[in-house]
Parts: sequence; structure tokens; C-alpha cells
Amino acid sequence: MSELNRIALKIISSGKGILAADESNGTMTKRLESVNVKSSEENRLKFRSILFTSKNMMDCIGGVILYDETIRQTFEGKTIPEIITQTGAIPGIKVDTGAKKLAKSENEKITEGLDGLRERLKNYYNLGARFTKWRAVYTISDQFPSKLAVETNAHALARYSALVQEAGMVPIVEPEVLMDGKHSIEDCFNKTSEVIKKCFDALIFQKIDLKGVILKPNMILPGSNSNKKYSTEEIANLTLKCLMNSVPSEVPGIAFLSGGQTETEATKNLDTINKLNKSKFIMTYSYGRALQQSALKYWSKNTNDVSGTQKIFNHRAKMCSMAALGKWTEQIEKA
Repeated sequence: MSELNRIALKIISSGKGILAADESNGTMTKRLESVNVKSSEENRLKFRSILFTSKNMMDCIGGVILYDETIRQTFEGKTIPEIITQTGAIPGIKVDTGAKKLAKSENEKITEGLDGLRERLKNYYNLGARFTKWRAVYTISDQFPSKLAVETNAHALARYSALVQEAGMVPIVEPEVLMDGKHSIEDCFNKTSEVIKKCFDALIFQKIDLKGVILKPNMILPGSNSNKKYSTEEIANLTLKCLMNSVPSEVPGIAFLSGGQTETEATKNLDTINKLNKSKFIMTYSYGRALQQSALKYWSKNTNDVSGTQKIFNHRAKMCSMAALGKWTEQIEKA
């Protein structure tokens, strides 16, 4: 077993998943202001440190994706990576610099951040990171995603992955086909399949060790403005079919993003995927809002109530972990 494969498996094995706490300061400001909390460096650290010191970090979280500000912070005399490592989880870092307008294409984006990445990765490794994240975004319509957007983002994800593995870290490859729009679940299946296949073509061309990669895809869902409803089983079966047809067998596991689903939807769909999963792939979670939102709302009412906020986060983490094992039920959710 290679070191990269060992790290990847430690992050996603035994029902553990990833806490995505890598919101940029701009995104975190929107989240905090939505619950009437001022977005300051102190408050961002205060909320995140409550999550990082929660009991179920040890039982349910295998990795934490951090933002540049957070990985450099300290809390009660310890660095944030030290606090995370002491729970048994592995610190990770978002390394892209955001999605910008793709030249020669309308309404599509290319993720930037390759310039100077090799040097930044060395710094992040020295700060304690052992895995990284890079997100590409794709929209669905009659024209999109275009071949240009699919191929350029796949190329960037592959170049990023090569530099990350060179630096001794595991790349999370996140090609997110957005829920925004009126598209059908069949359109999502077709477009997501195309995007993932092209990503792995590019990764293989760049000689990436696929045993040291974690894929972070969207589930196969209808557009958020689609009027048609689908059962959890339909969503799970199409998601599994897409991944079985698109992901090379060497990849150790898949950590889904929640992508606009509610906390319960993201948990229930992951659980059904695992109940139906007959593949060797580990299927787990890499959730941001679907792990944090209820805790954030509770915390905003009294930012000094650490134990109450942790109780809510612990419950959400436990539900996601049970879903990653295919053992979640609505009765357990409400207990």
C-alpha cells in the first residue's frame, strides 16, 4: 500500500467522512450574516473550533478541508491542524483560487489557481495538510456544459492532482455539476457521466496514481427548478450507475458533496446509495452545509453555548456516518 493510498483510506474508511470547512471568507461571511452573526476572523475561528473539538470528530470525521485563513490559526495554544490531528482526522486544504469566467464560452467557468501552486503546496504540507481540494463547476442547459468547459476543467484538475501527489498529498478531485436549472435527472446523469469520464481521461494522461485520489462528485439529481420528483431509490440507482460506468476501479473511494440538498436529503440519499452499493468503492460524504447548518443556526442564538452547539453537530455527524455505512433510518434521525 502506498502512503497516498493509506492516507486516502484513513480519511474515508469505517463510516468516516469529510467535514468541508473550507468556505472562503466571502462565503463564510454570507453564512454568518444569514444568522445575524458578524463575520470576523475571531467569530469564524470560534464557530469552526467548536466543530473541531466536538466528540464525534473522533468517531465520524476522517478529514477536514480547511481554508487558507483557518490552517494558519491557533486555538487555546494549539494550531488548527494539531487540534484536528489529535482527533484522528487528517487536515486538508482548499488550494484552488475560485471559478472565473471561461474565455470563449458564455456563462461557464474555469477554476484557477495553478500559478504558484507547487510552492503553496510545500507551505501547506509544512503546516500539516496531507490532502487537498480543487473544485470545478459545470452548469446544465441545452448548450452546457460545453466540450470546452468539460475539457479545460478536466485538464486543470489533472495538473492540480499531479502537483499535489508530487508534494506527498492526496488530491480530492471535485467536478461539481450544479443542481441549478430545470434539467431532468436523465440530463444530470448524462452530463455528470461525461464530466467524470473526461476528468479520469485527463488524470490518467497526467500519470496520476489513482489509488491516491478521492473523487468528490455530485449525486444524480434533477435540477432545483425541475417540477418532477424522484424517489431516493431512483436517485441512488442512477448515481451508482453513473459512477460504475465512469470511475476506474483503482480509485479507493467517493465522497459526495451535498450540493444544495437539505441535511436530511443528503443523509437519506447517501444511506440509500450504500444500501444498494454492490461495488468495491467506499461511498461516503464530504459535506459542508449538510454537516454545519443546524449547528450554525443554534450557535447564532448564543455564541457562548459550546456544548449545545456541539450536541447538534455530533448528531448530524453521527447521522452522516451511519448513512456512510448504510445503517441510517428515519427513526434514528428523530431519536
